[in-house]
Amino acid sequence: MKLSKIEQVNEFLAIVDSCKGEVTLRSVDGDIFNLKSKLSQYIAIAALLGQHGDELELFCSDSSDEGKFMNFLMENPGVQ
Repeated sequence: MKLSKIEQVNEFLAIVDSCKGEVTLRSVDGDIFNLKSKLSQYIAIAALLGQHGDELELFCSDSSDEGKFMNFLMENPGVQ
């Protein structure tokens, strides 16, 4: 799922931390950010908030984790 305009950063990262499997953001350039890593989280959030935030796509290795992000998107319609 593509993400952009995340203003609820703390809520988003809390969901990442609660996930069982791997959670990654991938750019169109092939960059992969492992969101389970705190360092990667800082870089990925900066990318999401920056000019290229609309070029990032979220992937979850565990399908039950995807539901958490779907709920997040439904509760925060401003996130695209």
